[in-house]
Amino acid sequence: MENDLPQEAASGEEPTRSAFVALIGAPNAGKSTLLNRLVGAKVSIVTHKVQTTRSIVRGIAVHDRTQIVFIDTPGIFKPRRRLDRAMVSTAWSGARDADFVLFLIDAERGIAGDAAAILDKIASVRQPKALILNKIDRVKREQLLELTAKANAKAEFDRTFMISALNGSGCDDLMGWLAAAASEGPWYYPEDQISDLPMRLLAAEITREKLYLRLHQELPYSSHVETERWQEQKDGSVRIEQVIYVERDSQKKIVLGRKGETIKAIGQAAREEIGAILEQPVHLFLFVKVRENWGDDPERYREMGLEFPG
Repeated sequence: MENDLPQEAASGEEPTRSAFVALIGAPNAGKSTLLNRLVGAKVSIVTHKVQTTRSIVRGIAVHDRTQIVFIDTPGIFKPRRRLDRAMVSTAWSGARDADFVLFLIDAERGIAGDAAAILDKIASVRQPKALILNKIDRVKREQLLELTAKANAKAEFDRTFMISALNGSGCDDLMGWLAAAASEGPWYYPEDQISDLPMRLLAAEITREKLYLRLHQELPYSSHVETERWQEQKDGSVRIEQVIYVERDSQKKIVLGRKGETIKAIGQAAREEIGAILEQPVHLFLFVKVRENWGDDPERYREMGLEFPG
């Protein structure tokens, strides 16, 4: 069986390099948007709803002969519930296990609230770390320089990058720095792999994204999507059955919508995107179930790749 990983560098050829890079920041700082930009494909869902990313998502990019494995962590915030505590613990765990840490700040919001609390803690991170100011197209240069000085006064960053995750400005410089600073060594994943997220989980995440985009105001944060069945069909298509879990009957009615119109629209949007990623026809069937207090169910945490906090 052939190995898709690069072989040792031939004589005169540049050696391969690899690194794990953690993306941390406050909710809605733009981590998932940046991850998708750097990888060049969608591997993490993006919505206007805070704390959308719940578990660690790895996106894999290649720059020159360096493979960079980005770890998109949940936004770090002051936890109030059990699920919150699990997400924050997972985020800091991702930072501890990485070779590099990128601290992303929304330049519009600056250093306040959750971002300020993270900055206090990141000063003790021993790995090489970079400050990433995002959304620079919306902020004056003087304000960006002031933010840079303020952040570096609290935590000595190895580098500071000013970027726009949305349009890609500054991202090439960031990738160049990471590629040059990475250690020599073999790649961790095949060259054409962009994520280590199983397709069943990615498909569920896509549906959850469409759910939040459609019902941003009406639906509470405590909803969850699971892929319960994945069946490859003889005609080359795939049949996918997913369950949307909510905590109350009133939430179920919101997801279903009048005459099922809402869930039909969510399913159509999710089906189109999942099909584009799989490059095959998709038959997606969505069901809505009420599961009270699912946020206290250890099985749901295992499904999301989170440790169940006591």
